Amino acid sequence: MSRPSAPGRIPAALALAAGALLAITALPAWAHEYWLAPNRWTAAPGETITVAGAVGTGFRGERRPFARSRCVRFVARAGATLDLARAAVDADPVWARIAPTDTGGMMLAYESDFASIELPADEFNEYLALEGLDAPLAARRRAGSTNPGRERYRRCAKAWIDGGDTTRALRAIGLPLEIVPLERLGRAPALRLRVLRDGRPVAGVLVRAWRTALAADGHGVDPAARDSVGIAWGTRTNAAGDATILAADPGEWLVSAVHMVPCLDAELGDWESTWASLTFARRPGAR
Repeated sequence: MSRPSAPGRIPAALALAAGALLAITALPAWAHEYWLAPNRWTAAPGETITVAGAVGTGFRGERRPFARSRCVRFVARAGATLDLARAAVDADPVWARIAPTDTGGMMLAYESDFASIELPADEFNEYLALEGLDAPLAARRRAGSTNPGRERYRRCAKAWIDGGDTTRALRAIGLPLEIVPLERLGRAPALRLRVLRDGRPVAGVLVRAWRTALAADGHGVDPAARDSVGIAWGTRTNAAGDATILAADPGEWLVSAVHMVPCLDAELGDWESTWASLTFARRPGAR
């Protein structure tokens, strides 16, 4: 699997941290990523951006219709924070149509409530291993569990529409699990990120990134109309909750992380997971 190219030397520790994780090349069908997919990554004031939700593997997927019953929040932070959920239409494959009023940029954020899934023991253990969920996997092995894996999960997705006010991207929204950039998205070839759980840095979380080409006009490509791609970069957060990925190549980028804890209500499930994603674009020649 190829890594994104970047000018200059790659720090040795960073390269070593990523090397072993790049061996993960594919996920089973039940281990889907979830992300926000705008049709364009920049917009002049008054230009309309459409936003959809997508689910799939390898940064290729299908649009999911908006489900009001699952939505906890759906917002856009620009000069002010807008509640997009109020105007969203249930079952519409286009979640939002929004036109920026300035050139500062816009951070979109979505949070779902919980849904449940149950997998046979072997499949659940394989899923834990592939997602880097070492603590739950070790707990099941210590207990010698052969029970199916009962999990409740939720999604926290963000997308950055590029603009000049970087504070709109660098401040946390307040999602249960959130990937927060520490520098301007789409510009830094070595992108530093922080993973927060309930507003606090969380260590040891596997962070992975995928990249796919932009359309010829520099806009986004329909997730269902492109090829699946392999993982471009992977590493774990340090004690401060920080991770660095190489994101020097132009294209659309998806960064993802998942965190799992024991479920406090045994009737609802054994485990509770929260998935976070961040999508953005790096244009050719960006510095």
